[in-house]
Order: sequence, then structure tokens, then C-alpha cells
Amino acid sequence: MEEKLRTYPTITAVSKEELEEYPICSFEGPIHVIDNRKDVEKAARFLSQKTILGFDTETRPSFTKNKTNGVALLQLSDENEAFLFQLKKTGLPDSLAAILSNSNIGKVGVAVRDDIRILQKLNPFQAENFIELQTIAKQLQIDALGLRKLTPIALGFRISKRQQLSNWENPVRTEAQQRYAATDAWVSLKIYQQLHPYIV
Repeated sequence: MEEKLRTYPTITAVSKEELEEYPICSFEGPIHVIDNRKDVEKAARFLSQKTILGFDTETRPSFTKNKTNGVALLQLSDENEAFLFQLKKTGLPDSLAAILSNSNIGKVGVAVRDDIRILQKLNPFQAENFIELQTIAKQLQIDALGLRKLTPIALGFRISKRQQLSNWENPVRTEAQQRYAATDAWVSLKIYQQLHPYIV
């Protein structure tokens, strides 16, 4: 294990200027936008069979001091398919909460504690088997804690953040919004798969 830690990652930090030199990559698989309870149940049955998922949420940006908005979108992705749950329409049904509390399903993301806290306001659940990429990065002495800079270090490409300030409480209409949201969950899973063999 010590040998692995010495040889990987080959870089531990990336500047803003260096970031622009990496090619952009995004999730290219099927994206399922879920906006009703029937489709939630169907998606939950599919996702409950997985052992590891990429995880992220989106919240409408607030430009007012000391004001935060509730979570609007939950993203869960395996390697091949991404699911975007429009929580303003569906809430957080028990079937979805069961995935988040299932200790047999890993949920990988960045800054997951904050995401868990706001999701629990919709439907209290016991969070189990959430995997924090920032913890893994620190163990590997990577000087980058955000998804934007972790991605090139771990995977050799960058992701677009152009849709970050979208109003996520509106329906996720554009392909660019869907692709952005799906990519954040998917790339979290890919980073974990790349880095976890090297952690102690």
C-alpha cells in the first residue's frame, strides 16, 4: 500500500490555468428525469439492486445573505445510467430514502454531509454508507477537495460548471442542464473507482 501511495496520484494539485488545458468530458449515457411518484418507484427498484452509486444534489442558488433554498434535485448514477429526481415535484419518498439508508449501497460524493442534512428535512432517514471523496483526497495528500479539480487529477479530464447557477427549482428542461447534473454524480463514482484502491 505504501508503494501505491508513492506512485499515485502523479499530480496532487491543479491550478486554474492548468485546468483549462484538460479536455472536457461529460456523462454520455441515458439520463432519466424523474418528476412523478410512479417513475420514482420504478427507478428506486432499479437503483436498489446496485452496490455503488454516484451521488449529488442541486439547490437553487441564493444571492441573498443568510438565505438558503431547499434541495431541488437529487442525482444518482451508476456507470451507465443517471437518474435526476425533481424533488420539488416528487418529494423524497420512502423508496428513495431506503436507498440512502441502505448500508449495502455505497453513495459517493463531495461534501455529502450538507447534502444529507438538507435531504433529511424532506424525509428523515438514517444515512448509511456515504463515501466522502474529500476524505479520500486528504488520505492521498491531494490538494484539491472540489469535484472540479479532483476530476483532472484522478481522471485526466475536466467537467463543465456552466450550468451550476441554474434555477434548479424549475423543470430540468435543457440537455445541457441534464448533462451537467448527471455528470456530477457519475464523475464522483468514477473518481472513487480510480482512487479507492490506493487508500489505506
